[in-house]
Formats: sequence, structure tokens, C-alpha cells
Amino acid sequence: MRRAVVLAARGLGSTRPNPVVGCVILDATGQLVGEGFHQRAGGPHAEIHALRAAGERARGGTAYVTLEPCDHTGRTGPCSQALVDAGVARVSYAVADPTPQATGGAGTLRAAGVTVEQGLLAEEAEAGNVAWLTSVRRGRPHVVWKYAATLDGRIAAADSTSRWITSPEARADVHRLRAEADAVVVGSGTARSDDPHLAVRGIEGAVQPLRVVVDTEATAVRPGARILDDAAPTLIAVAEDADASHLPEVVRLPRAAHGLDIPALLAALHERGVRSVLLEGGPALAGSFVAAGAVDLVVGYLAPVLLGAGPTALADAGITTIAEALRLRMTESVRIGTDLRITAVPLPAAADPAADPATADHGTVRPVTATKEH
Repeated sequence: MRRAVVLAARGLGSTRPNPVVGCVILDATGQLVGEGFHQRAGGPHAEIHALRAAGERARGGTAYVTLEPCDHTGRTGPCSQALVDAGVARVSYAVADPTPQATGGAGTLRAAGVTVEQGLLAEEAEAGNVAWLTSVRRGRPHVVWKYAATLDGRIAAADSTSRWITSPEARADVHRLRAEADAVVVGSGTARSDDPHLAVRGIEGAVQPLRVVVDTEATAVRPGARILDDAAPTLIAVAEDADASHLPEVVRLPRAAHGLDIPALLAALHERGVRSVLLEGGPALAGSFVAAGAVDLVVGYLAPVLLGAGPTALADAGITTIAEALRLRMTESVRIGTDLRITAVPLPAAADPAADPATADHGTVRPVTATKEH
């Protein structure tokens, strides 16, 4: 099953709006005879790739799958029936499929006499498929907020210069995050100051994410902006009453107290098949996402640099007192070049890691070479 989880990760960034899934098949003697992963929407599912590799050797064998085999016919047939037809005797899956149209595969398998088990390495499989599972359960994309800052929390100097705070290795790692996301989102401030490109570079075979600029007044993205080239698809989010006649493709959204309505933005992206968002915007946009409760994971790159002045990573997030602070649980600390990459997840509002030792998991510092395979 752990091998299946590793295989599933190879599909990150290329399967939207489908989940990432890995499958490993052993024959009746316990020998590995087939494996596969879901590579792209509309293509064969992980089980089909693995069954094709196994051939007749799958008969009487065991299939390990990270997600319950689907039980419906869409652009491909039901994997549950394919496993039955192949003569697989036992299926172990990690996570139940929460979608109404696809669930039921386990029942179909059992009805055909296949032994079915659920829950093996469920936590690892959930973590690997967290973007899709979040989108199904919450009806919006999973949001990763990424930022790069100095050790004293500055994302730029007092004169607004910011290239380069972090190391080349850290910047290359950001392209990995982009390659795993369905969409990359920035705000109007970043669009004006940096003229960002936002396409993935340096990763062979990467599927380019949708590039999104939150440009409320439709004034930040001008003709000739790098984000408007043909390297990747682009969408500009503007206010419903903004003059956006000069922009090629826009989505009009209601205004909020500051900028655009974040839940409406995420809903619009979800409707377009986006299941994972990498938020690379500046402090104002990050503050809006945090205030909306729409950040699911924080990835911070901290450089051993001091500036003493300049903008900080997060602007107003609607937090006025320490009691309202958004507490995080650190899940990983990794050296990337000369920098430190810290990954953390928000805790429920009532949780305080300082008060409960059981939740005070501050992760471990380990070399980047020990990160999971992609």
C-alpha cells in the first residue's frame, strides 16, 4: 500500500478534476505483477494500468488501491467490475470514495465474492489525496498558502526589492509546488510590482496550472503582461462592475469589504475543475484568504536574512487579539539549500498547541533528500 501511495503522488497536478490514485497488484503467491497510477482525467484509472501490466497473473491475486475502486461509468468504465473480471481475489483500499456517483465499489466487489478490506495506511493515503478530498467534502479547492520571508518575517526590503530573499534551491522547490497545483493565484499588488509569469519551469512533463490574478478593478493586468502569454492558461478575477474589456478571459465576482469575495472566487475555480490552489499572492490577498478561513496548508520558506523593515508576509486577517490567533500545527521542517521550509496546518479554533502537549507536534528537521518521491 505504501508503494501505491508513492505511485499516486506521481499524478499530482495532472488529474484534475479527478483524484490521484495508485494501485499495486500481487499475484496469488504474493509477487508484485502490476502497478499503476491515474495519470490524467479521461485516461485509464490506476487499477486499469495495474491490471494491464499484471495480465492473467492478477487472477487469484490481491490489489492494493489508495482509494476505493469506482463503481460508475464515466469517461472510463467502473474499476470495481474490471477487478472482478480480472479474477482478483482480494482488494485492500485505504480510503473510501466520498463521491455519491463513484462510491459503492466495495459493495460490488463483495457481491462478486471478492474479499475486501478498508483502512490500510488510510492516513498516508488521505494526506496524498488531500486536495481532491477537500474539494469533495467542502465544495471548494484545497488551498496552500506559500510565502518566502527573511528570518524577521519580511517579504521585501523597505524599497520593495525582494529578489532574491531565498536560495535557488528554494525557488526551484516552489516550481514543484506549482506543478502539483491545479491553479496558482496572486493578487493585483503582485501583478503590478513583479509582473509574474507563474508558469512551471524546470520540471519535465509538468502540466501547467491555471494562472489566476485577483484584479478587483481590472487595472493591474495590462496588455503585454507576462501572465497573458501562451505558456499556460490564465484567468483574471474582477469585480462585477469593473471595466475588463481589455482582458482576454475574466470571471466576474462580487465585492467584499476588501477586494473580492474569496468564497465566491474558490467556488468559481471549483466549477472550472480546480481542486488545488497554490496561493502565491502578497500579504493583502493572503490576509483575505486567512480571514475567510480558506487556508488549508501553509508552506513558508525562511531565509537566514535580516532586513528590519519592509512588508511582512501577512496583512490584516481580521485578527485583533492574541486569543483570535490562528494556531498552526507544524508537520515538517526541511532544509532547502540555505533556507528552511516549514509546513503547517491550521488547528481548529479551540485548539492551542501550547496548552496541550499532545498537539504540540513541531515536526523534525531533516534534509531535503528525505522528502517523499514525486
